[in-house]
Amino acid sequence: MADVSDGGVDADEVLRLIGGLAGVERHQSREDVAFRVRGKGFAYLSEDGETLVVKATRDEQAALVLDNPVAYERSHCSGRFGWVLVRLAHVPPDELAELVTEAWLLTAPRRLTAGRPDAVG
Repeated sequence: MADVSDGGVDADEVLRLIGGLAGVERHQSREDVAFRVRGKGFAYLSEDGETLVVKATRDEQAALVLDNPVAYERSHCSGRFGWVLVRLAHVPPDELAELVTEAWLLTAPRRLTAGRPDAVG
Protein backbone atom coordinates (compact mmCIF):
# COMPACT_ATOMS: atom_id res chain seq x y z
CA MET A 1 0.00 0.00 0.00
CA ALA A 2 1.24 3.47 -0.83
CA ASP A 3 2.88 5.54 1.91
CA VAL A 4 0.90 8.78 1.82
CA SER A 5 2.83 10.60 4.53
CA ASP A 6 3.82 13.33 2.05
CA GLY A 7 0.23 14.27 1.20
CA GLY A 8 -0.55 11.68 -1.46
CA VAL A 9 -3.51 9.33 -1.68
CA ASP A 10 -4.03 5.61 -1.23
CA ALA A 11 -6.05 2.97 -3.07
CA ASP A 12 -9.09 3.53 -0.84
CA GLU A 13 -9.24 7.17 -1.97
CA VAL A 14 -9.02 6.05 -5.62
CA LEU A 15 -11.91 3.64 -5.08
CA ARG A 16 -13.95 6.35 -3.35
CA LEU A 17 -13.37 8.84 -6.18
CA ILE A 18 -14.14 6.39 -8.95
CA GLY A 19 -17.13 5.02 -7.06
CA GLY A 20 -18.75 8.46 -7.28
CA LEU A 21 -18.76 8.47 -11.08
CA ALA A 22 -21.81 7.29 -13.03
CA GLY A 23 -21.81 4.08 -15.05
CA VAL A 24 -18.45 2.74 -13.86
CA GLU A 25 -17.81 -0.99 -14.10
CA ARG A 26 -15.02 -2.57 -12.06
CA HIS A 27 -13.09 -5.59 -13.36
CA GLN A 28 -10.42 -7.45 -11.38
CA SER A 29 -7.51 -9.15 -13.14
CA ARG A 30 -4.30 -10.67 -11.82
CA GLU A 31 -2.33 -7.46 -12.29
CA ASP A 32 -4.83 -4.67 -11.66
CA VAL A 33 -8.36 -3.44 -11.22
CA ALA A 34 -9.77 -1.97 -14.42
CA PHE A 35 -12.41 0.74 -14.38
CA ARG A 36 -14.59 1.05 -17.47
CA VAL A 37 -17.59 2.95 -18.77
CA ARG A 38 -19.69 1.11 -21.36
CA GLY A 39 -16.83 -1.36 -21.83
CA LYS A 40 -14.15 1.30 -22.40
CA GLY A 41 -11.30 1.59 -19.91
CA PHE A 42 -10.34 4.90 -18.33
CA ALA A 43 -8.29 3.90 -15.25
CA TYR A 44 -6.31 0.91 -13.98
CA LEU A 45 -5.30 0.51 -10.31
CA SER A 46 -2.23 -1.66 -9.70
CA GLU A 47 -2.59 -4.76 -7.54
CA ASP A 48 -0.31 -3.27 -4.87
CA GLY A 49 -2.37 -0.04 -4.79
CA GLU A 50 0.66 2.16 -5.39
CA THR A 51 -0.02 3.32 -8.95
CA LEU A 52 -2.94 4.23 -11.15
CA VAL A 53 -2.86 4.50 -14.94
CA VAL A 54 -5.37 7.03 -16.29
CA LYS A 55 -6.51 8.11 -19.72
CA ALA A 56 -5.56 11.67 -20.69
CA THR A 57 -5.06 13.74 -23.78
CA ARG A 58 -1.56 13.60 -25.24
CA ASP A 59 -1.05 17.26 -24.31
CA GLU A 60 -2.09 16.62 -20.71
CA GLN A 61 0.16 13.56 -20.54
CA ALA A 62 3.16 15.63 -21.67
CA ALA A 63 2.37 18.49 -19.27
CA LEU A 64 1.94 16.23 -16.24
CA VAL A 65 5.22 14.38 -16.83
CA LEU A 66 7.10 17.62 -17.46
CA ASP A 67 5.67 19.39 -14.40
CA ASN A 68 6.09 16.54 -11.89
CA PRO A 69 8.16 13.53 -13.03
CA VAL A 70 8.20 12.17 -9.47
CA ALA A 71 4.41 11.75 -9.49
CA TYR A 72 3.77 11.11 -13.20
CA GLU A 73 5.24 8.92 -15.89
CA ARG A 74 4.28 8.42 -19.52
CA SER A 75 2.64 5.01 -19.77
CA HIS A 76 1.72 4.66 -23.44
CA CYS A 77 -0.28 6.26 -26.22
CA SER A 78 -3.29 4.82 -27.94
CA GLY A 79 -4.90 6.77 -30.74
CA ARG A 80 -5.45 10.34 -29.62
CA PHE A 81 -4.95 9.49 -25.94
CA GLY A 82 -1.85 9.51 -23.78
CA TRP A 83 -2.03 7.29 -20.72
CA VAL A 84 -0.34 8.48 -17.53
CA LEU A 85 1.07 6.36 -14.72
CA VAL A 86 0.32 8.12 -11.42
CA ARG A 87 2.38 7.37 -8.30
CA LEU A 88 -0.38 7.78 -5.74
CA ALA A 89 1.87 8.62 -2.78
CA HIS A 90 3.00 11.78 -4.59
CA VAL A 91 -0.31 13.20 -5.82
CA PRO A 92 -2.57 15.47 -3.73
CA PRO A 93 -6.21 14.31 -3.40
CA ASP A 94 -7.65 17.28 -5.33
CA GLU A 95 -5.27 16.71 -8.24
CA LEU A 96 -6.12 13.00 -8.37
CA ALA A 97 -9.84 13.82 -8.32
CA GLU A 98 -9.33 16.08 -11.34
CA LEU A 99 -7.32 13.43 -13.22
CA VAL A 100 -9.84 10.65 -12.55
CA THR A 101 -12.80 12.85 -13.47
CA GLU A 102 -11.13 13.98 -16.69
CA ALA A 103 -10.31 10.36 -17.62
CA TRP A 104 -13.96 9.44 -17.04
CA LEU A 105 -15.18 12.45 -19.06
CA LEU A 106 -12.94 11.42 -21.98
CA THR A 107 -14.57 7.98 -21.94
CA ALA A 108 -18.18 8.20 -20.76
CA PRO A 109 -21.06 8.73 -23.20
CA ARG A 110 -22.67 12.17 -23.29
CA ARG A 111 -25.83 10.93 -21.58
CA LEU A 112 -23.76 10.25 -18.46
CA THR A 113 -21.73 13.46 -18.61
CA ALA A 114 -24.54 15.85 -19.61
CA GLY A 115 -25.26 18.48 -17.01
CA ARG A 116 -21.93 18.15 -15.21
CA PRO A 117 -20.22 21.51 -14.81
CA ASP A 118 -16.88 19.85 -15.64
CA ALA A 119 -18.17 18.07 -18.76
CA VAL A 120 -16.09 18.45 -21.89
CA GLY A 121 -17.42 19.00 -25.40
